[in-house]
Amino acid sequence: MRYLLLNQLIRGMMKEANSRLSALVDGLLDWQIEHFIYVPSSHSAPVIRSLEAKGIPGVMANREEEAVGIAGGLALTGKRVAMVMQDNGFGNALTALATFASSYHIGFPIFANTRGGLGEYNAMIHSISDSAPDLLKKLGIRVENLGISDSVEVWRSSTTAVSKLAVIQRRPIVTMFESLHPGMETIK
Repeated sequence: MRYLLLNQLIRGMMKEANSRLSALVDGLLDWQIEHFIYVPSSHSAPVIRSLEAKGIPGVMANREEEAVGIAGGLALTGKRVAMVMQDNGFGNALTALATFASSYHIGFPIFANTRGGLGEYNAMIHSISDSAPDLLKKLGIRVENLGISDSVEVWRSSTTAVSKLAVIQRRPIVTMFESLHPGMETIK
């Protein structure tokens, strides 16, 4: 009985989380994304799989600074490229963002699933994840947020708007998105 209840709870969470993550993908498609670079994460895997299923070429990077380099190179050639990662990976990406992407005015959106908040199961992850938005802002990198209180429509339109703005302003812009929050299954 417990197994069935747990399974129903997980399915409910995944359905609601997936509708928001699908909206994120739809927002990127509205922007006409051409490529995406990602660092593997089970929490952003639905975004990665969905983009690949839609025929958007993806490149897996081993580390976040490598992803910044690849995304930046593609953006310099005029491609519409986005990065997908976890927020705890900004510890690795900060130097590449500050000395390459920001310094050379390379605009591309970065979508990072948040860790360390409600629903987190890793006791140490908050040590970098809690600080990531402030660290990015100190470097002059804009940070937007998509959470459970934002509608599916807001996830989609914000994704498109952030992607356009990154290119127009010629700078990376980060959008943090919630994927672990336990309330995802109760929000319509």
